[in-house]
Amino acid sequence: QSAIGQRDFAVLLLLARLGLRAGEVVSLELENIRWETGQITVCGKGKQRKCFPVPEDVGQALATYLKNVRPSCSSRRVFLRTRAPYRGFGSSATVDTIVCKALRRAGLDPPCKGAHLFRHSLATNMLRTGATLTEIGQVLHHTSPNTTSIYAKVDLEGLRTLAQPWPED
Repeated sequence: QSAIGQRDFAVLLLLARLGLRAGEVVSLELENIRWETGQITVCGKGKQRKCFPVPEDVGQALATYLKNVRPSCSSRRVFLRTRAPYRGFGSSATVDTIVCKALRRAGLDPPCKGAHLFRHSLATNMLRTGATLTEIGQVLHHTSPNTTSIYAKVDLEGLRTLAQPWPED
């Protein structure tokens, strides 16, 4: 993988595996990664600080990026531009661009193309594997159950298998 590819891979894993928002990825700082406990602390929506366990694949991608790719500079942001002057991403639009490029490379054209696509996917996959809306809300750090229900798309195939056939007259 190229340097940009390694950086983008780490960004995509944070979105897909932890359900982070684009802005949370942008604002992630080196001090927010606690290697000794395997956790990441992010400053989320409404300035709430949230702690996430780091799955092994995410930790490995972050370590590879930080060790091999991230330029040395005074910025404390984890993810930086790849050309000088080295500084953190300007906005969440940069993360959305990374997602759009990855989707194009994969030959996918979903209706929703930004970083939020990964939060929707995580919630939907959790629902399909039997997680409750409460559990999904905890993972996504929602304060309202109504917010979670928006993300959790109804699994129509799952409902079809549960539906009883209509009794014949």
